[in-house]
Amino acid sequence: MIEGLLIGVQIFFSCVIGLYFLIQLRNTRQSKTNLFNDSQEKYEKMQRMRYIKLTQPLTEKMRPKSEEDIIGQEDGLLALKTALCSPNPQHILIYGSPGVGKTAAARIALEMAKKCELSPFTSTSKFVEIDATTLRFDERSVADPLMGSVHDPIYQGAGAYGQAGVPQPKPGAVTKAHGGVLFIDEIGELHQVQMNKLLKVLEDRKVYLESAYYSSSDEHTPPYIHDVFRNGLPADFRLIGATTRSREEIPPALRSRCVEIFFKDLDEEAIMKIVERVIDREKLSIESDAKEMIPDYAANGREAVSILQTAYNKMLYDKQSNIKKADIEWIVKSGRYSKALHKKLNTGYYIGKVNGLGVMSTSAGMVLEVQAVAKKVASGKGHINITGVIEEEELTMQHSKAKRKSMAYSSLENVLTLMKTQYQIDYEDYYIHVNFPSGIPVDGPSAGIAMFSALYSALFNEPVPGNIAMTGEVTIHGEVYPVGGVSEKILAAKKAGAKAVIIPKENMQGTFAELGIEIIPAQTVKEVVSYLWDIPITQKAENILHA
Repeated sequence: MIEGLLIGVQIFFSCVIGLYFLIQLRNTRQSKTNLFNDSQEKYEKMQRMRYIKLTQPLTEKMRPKSEEDIIGQEDGLLALKTALCSPNPQHILIYGSPGVGKTAAARIALEMAKKCELSPFTSTSKFVEIDATTLRFDERSVADPLMGSVHDPIYQGAGAYGQAGVPQPKPGAVTKAHGGVLFIDEIGELHQVQMNKLLKVLEDRKVYLESAYYSSSDEHTPPYIHDVFRNGLPADFRLIGATTRSREEIPPALRSRCVEIFFKDLDEEAIMKIVERVIDREKLSIESDAKEMIPDYAANGREAVSILQTAYNKMLYDKQSNIKKADIEWIVKSGRYSKALHKKLNTGYYIGKVNGLGVMSTSAGMVLEVQAVAKKVASGKGHINITGVIEEEELTMQHSKAKRKSMAYSSLENVLTLMKTQYQIDYEDYYIHVNFPSGIPVDGPSAGIAMFSALYSALFNEPVPGNIAMTGEVTIHGEVYPVGGVSEKILAAKKAGAKAVIIPKENMQGTFAELGIEIIPAQTVKEVVSYLWDIPITQKAENILHA
């Protein structure tokens, strides 16, 4: 009887276990069926989405694809080719405003380097592009799209590696760019830790990863994993970093490893070429007045193409046959575009009015008018005004901040001291007003010559030719010191119609002869006065004193 009871119990448990596995098998089949149906539904939905395609935006359609498509950046593109198309390609930093063609030029330069026999780049060399503003920085290094990371077994989704207790390396952009170019847009926005890691990779040409779960003596770890942790991931590439920041804002350690290239802001002539290129390719019909209006409001090529596309869309919406000037005017009004500054110099002679030169952005020169008036008043009742300049600037140092009087304001004080010591002009007896009417706050010492000449003209009632521009720092001893951005300033003066440009002698270069404008190197203010008025200074000072 006991034996029968035991047999009955065994049969019962066998039935229960069998029923359990039967239910599990049924659920598994049902789960697989549901998974298959769900996967099939999502796959079909994805395929339907792939068939939906919008037209290509004009800005994307007109993106430069060859060297001829890069307009207005001949020097920048040549510098890129020089740095890449050689047996020893260099790391590169490109400075420039948005929309001037930095990314497109870098892509094209690599394609040209691939075809160069001397270059180590091959047809398979990749152009890996990332944006520093979107790179996620994780202090725990769980995920690092730039340098790479390790997927430890504890993390969800570790798969077969996780089940085996093996850490899985995940290559970053520096490894994906191995043998090619890593292009980092807005490289100045990188986190300091990321920047330091990048500099290390540029030195070692490989990335070393670490994991607490890795054991060099574990025989079950695949040879590939051992090789990565022992020898690092390969990262032999050339870096091209692009930034809209100034060079002073980029870490010196990165700059010292790169050749620096400056892309200039596009002038109205270059923007017009881009507009005409789009019109020819797309067979657009546009009034000449409407076409000529676009470069006045487009700050770069991208904006010019965007304005043109909007005008074309409006033309179609209004069922017109061509783009009219009124369409561009409506776009300028609705988009709140500001008219670009394209100053043209006057050809007359003026008292107390001089054309100075400045640098507006990373590589764009501009003409800055400097005005001065000087009137004799009662002894000791004089007053000095300067407007249109930054009066105070803040300096940010490594561990502190400091404020100082702006360098433009200090330049005027140098000029006043020079007038008093060398020209016997007691400025305490004069009402003097120096003004920069451009609407752009001015700073820096390079307006020294212009302020001196404008004030000299006002004090001695000597007219200044309106077709001459000048730049240079003036010391209290009357010396003319070198300044920055001279090439850009000369080009801006030429564009504005200047006959000649006065620059510091130490800034003089032989290449300036190719710019097609007269360059006057000056070492002292006496040379400036002699060129502008061709009268001995001592005689002029005596004339004013004995008048």
